[in-house]
Amino acid sequence: MKIVIIGLGLIGGSYAMSLSSKGYEVYGVDTKNASIQFALNKGWIISGATEPNTFLEIADMIILAIYPQAILQFLKQYANYFRKNQVITDVCGVKTSFISEATKLAGLASYCSHHPMAGKEVNGIEYADASIFKNANFLITPLPETPVFAIESLKKIAIDMAFGKCTIISPTYHDEMIGFTSQLTHAIAVSLVNSDHNSETKNFIGDSYRDLTRIAMINEHLWSELFLENKEALLQHINYFEKELDILKNALYTNDKEKLNALFKCSTIKRKEMEK
Repeated sequence: MKIVIIGLGLIGGSYAMSLSSKGYEVYGVDTKNASIQFALNKGWIISGATEPNTFLEIADMIILAIYPQAILQFLKQYANYFRKNQVITDVCGVKTSFISEATKLAGLASYCSHHPMAGKEVNGIEYADASIFKNANFLITPLPETPVFAIESLKKIAIDMAFGKCTIISPTYHDEMIGFTSQLTHAIAVSLVNSDHNSETKNFIGDSYRDLTRIAMINEHLWSELFLENKEALLQHINYFEKELDILKNALYTNDKEKLNALFKCSTIKRKEMEK
């Protein structure tokens, strides 16, 4: 299978690294010549360019590893290059804001979005790492009209890249769930770090703070887009979280040890269930 990856950053680079190691013919496109050269030097791509024209017509699959707002722009600009039996997909962390329009713009090609639940708190192809996909969740978000072969093509690369569970869900349900498991957790981490006003904090950090705040080291441009594209779901989850935090806070105000015990017991049981 010939695969063209648009955007050779951390995720796009990791895809190139993983897919090329499995025998796929991988081509890379990026605005930065340095990123292209890095991938070429590593042997992750057969060829690369700053413009995708050369590769689009030969591609069996086009993977868009670019920001949400850039996806529709790309599809509009290169619509004449897409062909029948070609799969176009993206790795974006939000779906409903663009997926219907993207499907239309794909023309003769078949658009089927997906989301690899993997990443790092660093940016750039120099940090690419195929091991981040090992046993990670792989979400496929087709529309009712999405051809079966497009879904099956994504399932195949998920298996080859060593992902764990592959789940097929609607774009709407995807955004609802990701608003909680990904975006809310990032919002909490950012707020926790920004609430610190003590210059000595770094001398008192343990595993709990380190684990909770790792994802506060965040790509501000990408995550601003993700938050705003999915703000309805995220705001709802923030409201639910604030209510739970208020319950805990009130238990502290009233010295209600039994309530605290109940809250801690409930969270322990819920978290253990997630490991099954």
